[in-house]
Amino acid sequence: MGPGVPTVVTFDREDCTVPDSAIDPRDPQRSAPHTLLRDVRLGSGGPTVDVRSAGGRVVEVMAPGAPEDGARVLRCAGGTLLPGLVDAHVHAVQWAGARRKVSLAAADSAQAAVDLLAAELERRPVPAGELVQGYDFRDGLWPDLLHKDLLERALPGRAVTLFSSDLHTCWLSPAALDLIGRDHPTGVFVEGECMAVTAALPAEPVALRDRWVMEAMEAAAARGVTGVTDFEFADTVEDWTRRLRTAPPTVRVACSIARPLLDAAIGRGLRTGQPVPEGHGVLTVGPLKLFVDGSLNTRTALCHEPYPGADAGSGRLELEPEELVALMERAWAHGVEPAVHAIGDRAATVALDAFAEVGCPGRVEHAQLVRAEDLHRFAALGVVVGVQPAHAPDDRDVAERYWPDRLERAYRYADLLAAGARLEIGSDAPVAPLDPWDGIASAVARTDDERPPWHAEQAIPVGAALAAASEGRTGIAVGDRADLMVTALDPAEVAPQDLRELPVVATLLAGRPTHVADALR
Repeated sequence: MGPGVPTVVTFDREDCTVPDSAIDPRDPQRSAPHTLLRDVRLGSGGPTVDVRSAGGRVVEVMAPGAPEDGARVLRCAGGTLLPGLVDAHVHAVQWAGARRKVSLAAADSAQAAVDLLAAELERRPVPAGELVQGYDFRDGLWPDLLHKDLLERALPGRAVTLFSSDLHTCWLSPAALDLIGRDHPTGVFVEGECMAVTAALPAEPVALRDRWVMEAMEAAAARGVTGVTDFEFADTVEDWTRRLRTAPPTVRVACSIARPLLDAAIGRGLRTGQPVPEGHGVLTVGPLKLFVDGSLNTRTALCHEPYPGADAGSGRLELEPEELVALMERAWAHGVEPAVHAIGDRAATVALDAFAEVGCPGRVEHAQLVRAEDLHRFAALGVVVGVQPAHAPDDRDVAERYWPDRLERAYRYADLLAAGARLEIGSDAPVAPLDPWDGIASAVARTDDERPPWHAEQAIPVGAALAAASEGRTGIAVGDRADLMVTALDPAEVAPQDLRELPVVATLLAGRPTHVADALR
């Protein structure tokens, strides 16, 4: 045994020999199996050890060769044991659906998007009468405009709905408008109207949609994910409670509260951080989601200076400061923490001013543009910054067009860390894939293609990125929750651009394996 790795037992091990047949997979923490991880490196650069978990916790860190004592054994062949990853910002239903939609990411114009969609439907026809759906278009750099007539000419009579990569724009055909009883000159909706239209569109049967969501979480577990915060615009507490009645969990879920449901949540006694009844030990109440502004791609992110162009404006204020403060005060009076969407730098200022006035903890989501004078305020106010580093390389071209005079303020993760802010990495799936390694790689490498790093001065070390993707966990010790992953290689020894594809060979939720690679079976 190397120095600093004592043999320690501090937890009762009477449950360590519970047979698999007695395990309730829907309550992994209380009935977690006794698991022994053999031959793992204890963290990045750490010594080789065996690690035992029971009752949902790490109970022993031992020299290699520990007795099995009836444990489920995973032989990890020198893989690196790390805290499980937590995606701090997902839209579970939209991500599950996006995995089955036509991607329009390659389109460089509205016409090209329509052509790409039509070609894909030739290869994978959608039955007549069913909704045709696409996503991931980025029209901020396109030379032509979105219009319902483009869709009608290419797919006459078909109901078509297309969503932008940032989820702030939807584009509907005339037949899709008819489905929701709307008449609109262009069929293009942004911000609040986009969300209302999205909610009004026909949805798949609940059972089918739930199955898609659980399949998406299984895929996330295969990438080392043990937890997510679900910001779906729905009753996420009810939705996730229902899902766990029919399928075992593969991740923990913090269930956010949508603004229209705040009063109902208060009436139900929901408080941020508390366990959800019937949540089987894996569901908790998340924050209240509020919007200050829009997005960069739609030029509705609220900025201190106007966008380039004669009449471009400075973005859109979605909530007046007085209303924002009132909502935050009402939520916090009932134990609900706010998560405030703020992409532009003026939006970040408005959000921070509100936190200062209310005096509550919470989150600012995105913070893609932040003034120097606001950097220190996140730490001073105890406000977490939910960031999506995968957006930086995705947005570099549109940012250079619309924020050319303020790029030193954009996606400034190194500056935020230096100012003491706590970063938590999310994907904003389906805006980016639900795979924290994509965000980790982007935070460290500042590029996702052959181009050189974009504003490399804002890159952060891999250790800092891993911590930000693990709710601040930086190591593994006896007594820790056994939400763990084993990577085939030590992330510290992998080139930044290769982190995105780092193999995960095992993932454990409360000590119960949710993913085991074939090499370990």
